Amino acid sequence: MSLETIRLSQPARDTLVRLKRTTGIKNWNVLCRWALALSLHDSSTPLVKEIVADSNVEMNWKTFAGSYGDVYLALLKHRCAADGEPITDEVVSRTLSIHLHRGIGYLAGNKDVRTIRELVASAAE
Repeated sequence: MSLETIRLSQPARDTLVRLKRTTGIKNWNVLCRWALALSLHDSSTPLVKEIVADSNVEMNWKTFAGSYGDVYLALLKHRCAADGEPITDEVVSRTLSIHLHRGIGYLAGNKDVRTIRELVASAAE
C-alpha cells in the first residue's frame, strides 16, 4: 500500500455505504477525512495492525486529502513519531490505513450521527 492509492476493506466500504445513506454525505473522501481525524484524535494505539484492502473503494491521495494534503501528511507523520514508529513511506501508509479504518468504526459506532449537522456537533464536543 502507498499513499498514492488508498484502498478500503470490504467491511469499511459497507459501513461507509450506510454512513453515506444516513448522513447524506455523498463522497467517500469526506467521510474518510472525518474518520481519520477522529482516530488520530484518540491517543490510544489502534488494536488492528493489518487491514485487508479487499473492496472496490479506492481513491488517490489527492482525492482523499484535497488541498489539505500537506496537513494530513504532517498529522500522520506526527502520529508515527508519537507512537515511536519510524517515519517511512511504508509506516505512514500503514498508519493511514489503520487509523482510517478505526475512524470509520468510530463513525459507525456513534449512533448520534445521522446527519451532517450531528457529525459536526459530535466533533465539536
